[in-house]
Parts: sequence; C-alpha cells; structure tokens
Amino acid sequence: MTRSLPWRLADGPDAPFPPAETALRQPDGLLAVGGDLHPLRLLNAYAGGIFPWFSEGEPILWWSPDPRMVFRTDGVHLSSRFRRQLRQCRWQVSADTAFAQVMLACAAAPRPGQDGTWISPAMVQAYVRLHELGFAHSIEVWDDGTLVGGIYGVAIGTMFFGESMFSGASGGSKVALAALARTLHGWGWPLIDAQVENPHLLRMGAEHLPREAFLDHVRRAVREDGRTGSWQGLAGGWPAADLAGG
Repeated sequence: MTRSLPWRLADGPDAPFPPAETALRQPDGLLAVGGDLHPLRLLNAYAGGIFPWFSEGEPILWWSPDPRMVFRTDGVHLSSRFRRQLRQCRWQVSADTAFAQVMLACAAAPRPGQDGTWISPAMVQAYVRLHELGFAHSIEVWDDGTLVGGIYGVAIGTMFFGESMFSGASGGSKVALAALARTLHGWGWPLIDAQVENPHLLRMGAEHLPREAFLDHVRRAVREDGRTGSWQGLAGGWPAADLAGG
C-alpha cells in the first residue's frame, strides 16, 4: 500500500508511526512529517526501521527507503593498499569518549552534492540525549590526541543504525567504520544500517537489502539483548593498525 502524501504524526512522543511499508515511492521512502526528536519517538522510529532526515528550517521528515543500504559486520572492505598503510599507522580507536565532538565534526564535514548539513543543533541535542541514555554511541579515531575520524549511530537490541561518519584525516572514516564493524561482529550483531546509497559506502562493501527483509531483521534484532549504556571499556581501546590484518 502507498499513499500520495506523508503521514502527519500526532502530538506526543509515543504517538505511533505508520508502517514503514507504506512509505512513498517518490520521494523514495518518505513516510511521515512532524512530531519532535524526543528520545522515545526516536527509539520508536528506529525500532520500526525509520529515521529522521531533514534540513534546518524544514518540518521533521521521517524516512524508510526501499531498498535499504546495509553493511554485514563481517563485510566491510578495506583495500590492500589501505591495509598496508594501516600497518604503519599510530592512530588509536576508542568508543563513547567524544560523542558530541564526533557529531559536530560530522556536521561540519563537506558532503559532495549537498549544501549544508542535516545535523542541526536540535539534532545534536537530541542524539546527545540518546547518548546520555545509553542508546547512541560513537567510535573515535585519534592521532596523538587529535580526532581524525569517527562514526555515530543508535543501538537497540543487537541492531546498530549508523547515522554519519567523518574523516579529519584521509582514511579516518574508514577506520571508524571498520572498527565499529569489528566490534559488532565480535558481539554477534550481523548488520549495520547505512540508510541510503552513496558511492563511498558501496566501495567499502555496503549492499542493498530489500526493505521487507531489512524490516524483518530489525524487528527481530531490537527485541534481543544488546548493550545499553556506555561502550567505554567494551569497544575500542586498541591501535587502528590492528584492523590491517595479518
């Protein structure tokens, strides 16, 4: 079933979303409009395979595109050349030590074909609150105390919903993503949501998953026991060179 206009959300952070399967075909995945960025509403959205994406000054727009871009946690690709560079790299990886700093760096990162960023001050405030509640997490990459890469997103159950990543030095985002995938794979979490296609993600091993299959996985994964709370001491704490392999 499809609709000609997006669903307008009712007031109240626990107001239900329409089924993600009813999202518009054009623009692909637009599902609903309105509401707010209250933690409960955000968690309900992600648990239903839905995410917010809008520019400052627009109403809040909620999306569930078809197909969905995902990474298998054992499928992030680093080229042989990059792995050789990593073996000589002194960068260090950490988790949940600089969440707001990673978000702000993602907001400031230039995006080809985009004018400005969707990571508005309201978005930063909302996701920092989710981080404080133990549901939003970051992986950081450091070069002698300077943040050179990072990724952040939302974790519910055994599902990680990636939001954005950045490179402050060449390869910084690759290391952050690969470190996240290594961590999640070690925990037995199969997928990372990458939302929508872009060439960089495809080169790193992202693949298309039909929305129906994605939603089936998400609805199971969010009911499983995950790792709520800070990931400090659970992830990171090792050299980026460890990602180079043997």
